[in-house]
Amino acid sequence: MASSRRRRGGGPERAADNWERLVRAALKRDRDHLRAGGAAGGLGLAAAVPASLGRTTNIEQILQAADDIEDEDPNVARILCEQAYTLAQNLDPSSEGRGMLQFKTGLQSVIKQKLAKKDGAPIDRQNDIQVLWNFYLDYKSRRRVDDMQREQERLRESGTFSTEMGARAMEMKKVYVTLRALLDVLEILVGQSPTDRLHRQILDEIKKIKRSDAALRGELMPYNIVPLDAPSSVANIIGFFPEVRAATAAIQNCEDLPRFPSDAPLRQKDIFDLLQFVFGFQEDNIRNQRENVVLTLANAQSRLGLLVGTEPKIDERAVTEVFCKVLDNYINWCRYLGKRVAWTSLEAVNKNRKIILVALYFLIWGEAANVRFLPECLCYIFHNMAKELDGILDSSEAEPAKSCITSDRSTSYLERIIKPIYETMAAEANNNNGGTAAHSAWRNYDDFNEYFWSRSCFQLGWPPAEDSKFLRKPAKRKRTGKTNFVEHRTFLHLYRSFHRLWIFLLLMFQGLSIIAFHHGKIDIDTIKILLSAGPAFFILNFVECCLDVMLMFGAYKTAKGFAISRLVIRFFWLSAVSTFVTYLYVKVLEEKNAKNSDSTYFRIYGLVLGGYAAVRFVFALMAKIPACHRLSNFSDRSQFFQFFKWIYQERYYVGRGLYESISNYARYVIFWVVILACKFTFAYFLQIRPLVEPTNIIVQLHDLTYSWHDLVSRGNKNALTILSLWAPVLAIYLMDIHIWYTLLSALVGGVMGARDRLGEIRSIEMLHKRFESFPEAFAKNLSPQRLLALFSKFDSEGITKTHASIFSPFWNEIIKSLREEDYISNREMDLLMMPSNCGNLRLVQWPLFLLTSKIMLANDYASDCNDSQYELWYRISKDEYMAYAVKECYYSTERILHSLVDAEGQRWVERLFRDLNESIAQGSLLVTIHLRKLQLVLTRLTGLTGLLIRNETAGLAAGVTKALLELFEVITHEFLATNLREQFDTWQLLLRAKNEGRLFSKIFWPNDPEMKEQVKRLHLLLTVKDSAANIPKNLEAQRRLQFFTNSLFMDMPEAKPVSEMIPFSVFTPYYSETVLYSMSELCVENEDGISILFYLQKIYPDEWANFLERIGRGESSEDDFKDSPSDTLELRFWVSYRGQTLARTVRGMMYYRRALMLQSYLEKRYLGGIEDGNPAAVYIDTQGYELSPDARAQADIKFTYVVSCQIYGQQKQMKKQEAADIALLLQRNEALRVAFIHEEDSISSDGKEYYSKLVKADVHGKDQEIYSIKLPGNPKLGEGKPENQNHAIVFTRGDAIQTIDMNQDNYLEEAMKMRNLLEEFRNVRGNHGIRDPTILGVREHVFTGSVSSLASFMSKQETSFVTLGQRVLAYLKVRMHYGHPDVFDRIFHITRGGISKASRVINISEDIYAGGCFFFYSCSFIKIYMVAVVLGCILYLMLGTGFQVLTKRNGN
Repeated sequence: MASSRRRRGGGPERAADNWERLVRAALKRDRDHLRAGGAAGGLGLAAAVPASLGRTTNIEQILQAADDIEDEDPNVARILCEQAYTLAQNLDPSSEGRGMLQFKTGLQSVIKQKLAKKDGAPIDRQNDIQVLWNFYLDYKSRRRVDDMQREQERLRESGTFSTEMGARAMEMKKVYVTLRALLDVLEILVGQSPTDRLHRQILDEIKKIKRSDAALRGELMPYNIVPLDAPSSVANIIGFFPEVRAATAAIQNCEDLPRFPSDAPLRQKDIFDLLQFVFGFQEDNIRNQRENVVLTLANAQSRLGLLVGTEPKIDERAVTEVFCKVLDNYINWCRYLGKRVAWTSLEAVNKNRKIILVALYFLIWGEAANVRFLPECLCYIFHNMAKELDGILDSSEAEPAKSCITSDRSTSYLERIIKPIYETMAAEANNNNGGTAAHSAWRNYDDFNEYFWSRSCFQLGWPPAEDSKFLRKPAKRKRTGKTNFVEHRTFLHLYRSFHRLWIFLLLMFQGLSIIAFHHGKIDIDTIKILLSAGPAFFILNFVECCLDVMLMFGAYKTAKGFAISRLVIRFFWLSAVSTFVTYLYVKVLEEKNAKNSDSTYFRIYGLVLGGYAAVRFVFALMAKIPACHRLSNFSDRSQFFQFFKWIYQERYYVGRGLYESISNYARYVIFWVVILACKFTFAYFLQIRPLVEPTNIIVQLHDLTYSWHDLVSRGNKNALTILSLWAPVLAIYLMDIHIWYTLLSALVGGVMGARDRLGEIRSIEMLHKRFESFPEAFAKNLSPQRLLALFSKFDSEGITKTHASIFSPFWNEIIKSLREEDYISNREMDLLMMPSNCGNLRLVQWPLFLLTSKIMLANDYASDCNDSQYELWYRISKDEYMAYAVKECYYSTERILHSLVDAEGQRWVERLFRDLNESIAQGSLLVTIHLRKLQLVLTRLTGLTGLLIRNETAGLAAGVTKALLELFEVITHEFLATNLREQFDTWQLLLRAKNEGRLFSKIFWPNDPEMKEQVKRLHLLLTVKDSAANIPKNLEAQRRLQFFTNSLFMDMPEAKPVSEMIPFSVFTPYYSETVLYSMSELCVENEDGISILFYLQKIYPDEWANFLERIGRGESSEDDFKDSPSDTLELRFWVSYRGQTLARTVRGMMYYRRALMLQSYLEKRYLGGIEDGNPAAVYIDTQGYELSPDARAQADIKFTYVVSCQIYGQQKQMKKQEAADIALLLQRNEALRVAFIHEEDSISSDGKEYYSKLVKADVHGKDQEIYSIKLPGNPKLGEGKPENQNHAIVFTRGDAIQTIDMNQDNYLEEAMKMRNLLEEFRNVRGNHGIRDPTILGVREHVFTGSVSSLASFMSKQETSFVTLGQRVLAYLKVRMHYGHPDVFDRIFHITRGGISKASRVINISEDIYAGGCFFFYSCSFIKIYMVAVVLGCILYLMLGTGFQVLTKRNGN
């Protein structure tokens, strides 16, 4: 038995040894990963603490402290690890929790390793307290903690902020985390009953820490953007912004609020604490929405102007703006139902009450989970809770709301209000059999929400009665059905949903056919036949009504009485009317055939049709024309008008405002009149009329023999033959309307594009020619107008240079981003970079790619010149960039030479250029110099600049002196004419200095950054001989620069300063796609022997060469990268940035923050300099803008990026590569936030508990949990993607939200235009009609179009759709949400159900439904193209379109 055990591995002892080796290997791998620049999120056991321990203990902080001090004192680290193990063992002695056994086993192995480092020396654990205390005192002394605390307190009281202060605060945070971990362990070891002097000393220290530095402990509280738990934190400048301080003070204003009971727990005592006490909201929901409200108020205030004073106060207008926008849907809902809102009037609500109501709504929404898809349900909840709150606010002491008191007498909004609704929805979702059950068998989100569209919803009671029909869970024979619409799967929807179109087309076909058979004659007989359209119209409407009755099956028992009554009334009405009209028309035909008829029936028939048409016309006017629509709303007070409007069109809560201005309506009508006129003209002359004569001939043929049965052919006038003749024509007639629409939309879209100046820059050559106009266009469109107003005091030359100085830092950042993305090489970057234009040079300096080889050409002109100076300059000026190059070379040479030398040398330079300037002014330059010797001067000057561009050494300084003397000799004795040469030769001062060896002996090396840039630029001007006509060479870089520069001339809204722009969030749903390619994935070969890396090297050879140049390598293979972990990581990113990865998307979205930081940084310097009376150009310096605390804080207030990684928690627990890669992205992008669903075993029951969590990277690079909001259950009740978006949308901020898919990218140059795009929401220019837009469309570019012919086709189709197609739809005011990357009005949408819809299967195309729903309520796109993928995409679109026909939005 023993031998068998040895053969199998040695039993438990061998298993333990194996485990310890695995732990050591894992720790070593983590350390190597960290050295390679990887994320610290997976480092050590601190990252492996089970979620149950991390939430209830500080084990994670203790283990992190042990890791930090391992090198300083391994013995102390051992004590901390042992204490962490004891805590874990006490909390879960049987290791039943998820991941607990692995964690404790691994921790025990680490402790054994630390004990082994003692070399067998005994461990005296009796002295652990003393050792720990001594280390604590020594650590505190070495880090000067007391001095740092006093300094931070002084800075906090001063209210100022600096970069150095922020860095010291971050350092203090790390130190304080370690100190708190040491004290926590000491407190546990000592206990509450001290036994000696040392123990008492330790407890005194603990009490002192807890009592004295509460502010510093607040800084350790995790926060998202604003450190509200430590509002005066010196680690974050955001708290010092006046608008943020004012908003924070506003929510802390509790003067007129009831006091807390004496036994209430210690709180901050602000508005949110009161609401938490009253309604039992979760702590993290409170913290999340507190920050949300503060930022919303602060941004509203910033748009009104900056606050001044030591105690700024929020403006009443800002509060009212937020109040009206947040509660707009609630106010409309109350108005629709005829209920009074929860307050008396807007004027009667003071500022504090408005903030309380806004906070209450956000808290209700933030904890509603799946109920967020029911916006009117939230209105109902808010209505009742606001009324409860109103009574509590009028009392002297706060008390818990009765509606939220649970069975155990605690207060919980989640348990009492949300969970019963959620459980009913979950039961209905479970009843859909994975989406395969009939839609009539279960209620979806829309069915639940539409319950609250009638006053009968108030029968639900408050809190909602659990035995009500609304909350009834489905049983076998007893369940609650639909309210007014059932989504049956049937092809009958093709007629029912588009019946108006079918009726119109069929009636027009009937009329055109009648006219054609009457040979185009319009007389009384033809008119009588044409009036046969009357019976046809009513019969077709009756068919549609019958379909309504059929497709309502499944909802008759639970539908509203009004809905069923309308069906019944319309059914009998249309049956009676169609019968009556048909009878009248039969009589008209009898009169037509009768002789001497008085046409009585014809007059009655005409009167009936005319009266009906007049009524329909009046109702159409009241529904479409704005003035008539307002009259229609006013007429709702009359039950008579209300009844007929109800018969004409059923009244819903949504869709009541579908009207536009008269001009927009006329534009839409004219567009379709043109289409229909073309269609019907074509149909009449080329489809219908040519068939008339063949039809008449076939009808008159008799006794024909057919191959089919005689019963079909006998006596029917060849009906089937006629049918086979007309059926294809009718089919084409019904379908070709789309062809005419496509043609006209292409024409209109093309005209609109030309009007908007699209496509003016279509090539790199045109970009070169138009470059001179870019700075002015950029300054006017992408810079705040406030700056341009300040520039108006400069002259035209100064304004041109100022425009260039504004444009250059942004252009240079764009070029740098292209280099970082490896689209251009270092040489191309040098040629594309634009000088700052901040110096004293008297002209605008353009990028070198415009000026290369111009000096050589100008020298050739000069050498061949036999004319006057003016003729030479005329030839040079024909090429404007050659003229710029000559001027810059001349002025730069003068400035460089003047700065290099002193004394006699400087005087020589001054006199030389004074004489040359006088000659130029007099037009006698060709008399003063020998142009044929110019090449010799350029050669000497090139040699001089070639030395100056290198770092200074004694040898180089001597070389510069020699080069200057050679240049002096060439200019004086070769270049200058005889008279000037004699003057310099007889200049005694110069002659003496030359003879004594003092001339040019002292050199002032150009170490100033501006002068170094000028020397390098002059050297390139003189040496680059190749034409830069194809710079940049990369086609993608060319396309991006062309698109950006072309967009500068488009008509766009004015750009506001960053501090006043509309804040926005970017939102990306992620499931389990690739985050970052691993080296193994890059190198593995497919069946053809080709790896991903090899493939990318071949299709992007120039980018691969640029990448190797950037990391400082020559030609390398994948094996060469294994020597350098940092280069390996760079390689992984390089490949991932060319695939469909989350890393690429995150990089692209982070360009928004980079652009905002640059814009904010430069605006502050512009305005500061100009207001001081200095030229703006002096203040333009982008060096270190990414480290500016003010710029970073301003960007964080205005921009938030949340990636909803639904299963990130599970990936971490399973140690998947995706989790480590996401942690790496968090570490590399400090503004990135990751939201995910955390699942764990319930402590109180046998089920699961679900939490919506938000994390960021902390100071150690590890995941830091910011918020954890408990959910009522599993959030995935419907479609996965919208449910993923819904749980994380509560963590977004701002007034707008951009939806970005995981296969999308962004560019820095496009991010610079984001604040202009967001201004469209304000509709200042009135371009968007009578309402402000709520969704902004953004075009996409499919960059994989060059991969194959199929990809090229799909790319062109995509480009056509998002440009021509969407442009025309927007022009006609009928554009709905197409998809990503559209931008939503965030507050509008979150108060109306979110940015997508999630009902199972029926909302498979979730984006379309969001756009359609809100239609009723009111950066680069990656695609990998293969045949299977395209077919799958088409299948997805077909399914989405098919289910769209079934939905109630379409039916309504």
